[in-house]
Amino acid sequence: MEWYSKRRFGDLADEAAGRFGDREALVYQDERYSFRDIQREVDRAAKGLMARGVERGDHVALWLNNCAEWMFISCALAKVGAIQVPINTRFRTTDLEYVLRQSDSAYLITHDISGPIDYLEMVREVVALPGSGSRIDDGNFPELRCVMIMGREDYGGTVSWSGTLGAGAEVSDADLAARAASVDPDDPVFIMYTSGTTGFPKGAMHSHKLIRNIEERGFRMGITVRDTILNYLPLFHAFGYSEGMLMSQITGARQILTETFEPDESLDLIVAEGVSVMHGFEAHLKGLTEAQEARPRDVSSLRTGIFAAGMHSATPVVRRGAEVLAPIINLSGFGMTEIWLGAALNSLDDTETQRCETSGYCGLGYELRVVDPETGEDQPPNLPGELLVRGYSLMLGYYKKPEETAAAFDEDGWFHTGDTAEWLDDGAIRFLGRYKDMLKVGGENVDPMETEGLLLAQPEIFQIAVVGYPDEKLAEVPVAFVQRAPGTEISGQEIIEFCRGKVASFKIPRHVIFVEDFPMTASGKIRKVDLREDALRLLAN
Repeated sequence: MEWYSKRRFGDLADEAAGRFGDREALVYQDERYSFRDIQREVDRAAKGLMARGVERGDHVALWLNNCAEWMFISCALAKVGAIQVPINTRFRTTDLEYVLRQSDSAYLITHDISGPIDYLEMVREVVALPGSGSRIDDGNFPELRCVMIMGREDYGGTVSWSGTLGAGAEVSDADLAARAASVDPDDPVFIMYTSGTTGFPKGAMHSHKLIRNIEERGFRMGITVRDTILNYLPLFHAFGYSEGMLMSQITGARQILTETFEPDESLDLIVAEGVSVMHGFEAHLKGLTEAQEARPRDVSSLRTGIFAAGMHSATPVVRRGAEVLAPIINLSGFGMTEIWLGAALNSLDDTETQRCETSGYCGLGYELRVVDPETGEDQPPNLPGELLVRGYSLMLGYYKKPEETAAAFDEDGWFHTGDTAEWLDDGAIRFLGRYKDMLKVGGENVDPMETEGLLLAQPEIFQIAVVGYPDEKLAEVPVAFVQRAPGTEISGQEIIEFCRGKVASFKIPRHVIFVEDFPMTASGKIRKVDLREDALRLLAN
């Protein structure tokens, strides 16, 4: 235990270079890096960050799409003792403004333009960039000091990432080593934002102890230097960050990184690179299965991967994927940003039924309970209840949200997930859905209260409620029930367009249903369970 307690994210690149040397570690588009190459790139980035004034404990927001630099910068931030704040690249101005302010980020690193999205323009809409120099003085963001842009040219009021790397040449190896040695493994290493029941994202803080969590799961899955991991999952999410980038560094497995998920590209990469491991959600498995059926490839190199199952709606998708993508041994599991991954996980020798219809068995370092949410009493097998989790991998707390943190844990240290699960007779657990009103849109957690709050600022909307509606591709999409303000005639399309550019696309309602009033509880709350039934009835016709 003492050895684990002293390990740090910032040391992983050095450890991997020492263990795996010139073995190929990372493939991104036409770029290929060995473990030793990654170590050099991480040190270049770390020195650049130090040259720009990044101090130990500074919060640095990373708003980047998947790319090799994401990995280098992430490891470098950990090495210099900064706390990284990954930001969802599908966030837009309203989301960005909230996370930058709430996280107390001192630096923001982002693109100028990536694909069709102008990230720099959105930054300019949110942050008052200086007319000269790069030092930010914006009262809305009192901690924010500098924006670094990864792009093709220099932009006023910012500094370029290429210039940052150049400035790092003035930082000595000794200074970097001293900074890295000063990092406390018990300190937060990142703050990852996840939607919550309050209607605003919450930043879950984690320390370096997650190295043990990832290493134990890699051992359980038999991941070694012989494996190649295909990672199309976004690095700003726990899944891609943990099971792709960090798993590669810890186990020596090679990582094939793509910018986004595209089923045909992914299948072609499996063939070209000999991919043996890949992960994803129900929507990914469905897309891969359909693409393979349309144009079969030899995917016999596939060995295993974690695909979320458990929920009854996922079972047919997982069974079909396991058959079409054979010989992949699909594993299922349960995790969330607050508790990390592998709280439950299948084993490689589980039966097909166990792997396709359960969420696996309690993971190493975790304890699980399923309780009656009203009484707190443990539920017997086959009786649903709320899932509670306890273990060393749980978050340190929500950043600057002591009340929400206290509400999430009980006095015995059990984290209340708000999710529904049940024990099965063989000791496996099955995730069934959410007690909370959270939506799951193509693998993205969506708190409907965020969209509701945004739309209530529209004067033509008197009241609104957002619920989930089943979707074949994304599992679930948002539907808005809207009560217009008296004398107004706002249309459903106008409501949808009002959201564009303000929140991530997956938070925008796909359908709008107008109502005269809402079904209410005795305490005055909207009965969303009734609205879900109404959506099923009205949209099915």
